[in-house]
Amino acid sequence: MTTLRQLHYLVALSEELHFRRAAERVNVTQPTLSAQIQELEKKLRAPLVERGAARVTLTPLGREIAERARRVLSEVQDIVDLAASSQHGFDGTIRLGVPPTLGPYLLPHIVPDLHSKYPGLRLYVREGKPAELQGQLQAGGFDLVISPMPIAHGDLEVERLFREPLMVVAAPDHPLASRQRILSSDLAGQSILAIEKGHHLHEQVSRLCEDFDATLLRDYEGTSLDTLRLMAGMGVGLAFLPALYVRSEIDGRSEIAILDLNIPNLFRQMGLAWRKRSVHATLFKEIADLIRTTAERKLPDVTVTR
Repeated sequence: MTTLRQLHYLVALSEELHFRRAAERVNVTQPTLSAQIQELEKKLRAPLVERGAARVTLTPLGREIAERARRVLSEVQDIVDLAASSQHGFDGTIRLGVPPTLGPYLLPHIVPDLHSKYPGLRLYVREGKPAELQGQLQAGGFDLVISPMPIAHGDLEVERLFREPLMVVAAPDHPLASRQRILSSDLAGQSILAIEKGHHLHEQVSRLCEDFDATLLRDYEGTSLDTLRLMAGMGVGLAFLPALYVRSEIDGRSEIAILDLNIPNLFRQMGLAWRKRSVHATLFKEIADLIRTTAERKLPDVTVTR
């Protein structure tokens, strides 16, 4: 008989397309995951995975079953949440997914207020790329996700939180660093650093390069915002960085310059998402309100949206 665990493994493999990464995500060994996928194929009497040397691909049937498995796992998690809600109300653990380009610079401001309002609530936080977070939210792996918008999945409820400006940084000896104010036209021909693909910020910076006629340095993609900061400080190129990161990690430091860029509407929109059927929807709306209230009080760089 097919088990929920096997479906969970198939969903992880469908999103990672790599046995080792999928196994790490579900906290089992690679041989265990591989054996369970093979057992699932045996039970269903159909191949679900095409195994390659470095990458795996799901068969058309495998993709269809993985998509249905996401819905099944989501329904099962809703049942678990419903039972917990009837016994504990707002007590218990909330699993929150956040991108690494936001979580470390937002959550320290939010968590104290959250704990003060809901002392019985525990927050389990994991980081990931936005598309992966949204997929895991759909499959029941998270209860809540904070993510750059748009959040495209139709079966998710989304609350707008705030707009976070993007700021441009450069090495102190960069020609633009000595300018009192720079315009979008000053970015034409400039070399621009970006975080690796899979992050919403990568796609946004790529579009900005097209709009400003700048050059995206695809051979120098950073794995983190810290990497971009270091490369920008060494003169490799300019970098667009989120304001919360800049205020936390760069403001007041002499080894990198923050440029005064006179470009309106240069921001990313953040949202809070959960499954529409979640029994904790009332709590999640209150958490969205708390985040907006805290942002208005503590984070002057962002603009709260509703």
